[in-house]
Amino acid sequence: MSTPGFEYTLTRTLDAPVDKVWAAWTVADNYGTWASAEEVVMDARPGGTWSSVMVIPGGARIPLSGGYTEVVKNKRLVMGMNVPGRDEPVLMTIDLAADGERTQIVLSQTCDTAEERDQAEQGSNFLLDGLTAYLATA
Repeated sequence: MSTPGFEYTLTRTLDAPVDKVWAAWTVADNYGTWASAEEVVMDARPGGTWSSVMVIPGGARIPLSGGYTEVVKNKRLVMGMNVPGRDEPVLMTIDLAADGERTQIVLSQTCDTAEERDQAEQGSNFLLDGLTAYLATA
């Protein structure tokens, strides 16, 4: 069953084993390094919460928070992000598939409007670019 909305899906093959990719998304110090985030707190388990302060180009700081609805180690991470003025968190799904020493990542999200989708997709591409660069040096 799909919810009405505007969806996007990004797929990339990362040059790192799946356990390294998983740790990049679920270990606070790792995530902060590649996602331009500070004060990162992560409790990556169903019902657990996360928070961070995103530092965007130009120096603006944006506090973010949310929770985890589904956590399957090295396979699937469903994270919700709290959005001001919205009752339900915005969910982002990350699916990982091991391919030897490489990992396929599929990141998907459904938004309420085309504009939100376009902004979220741009932000997710920025995140995946940071992740790719981080994994190349990690």
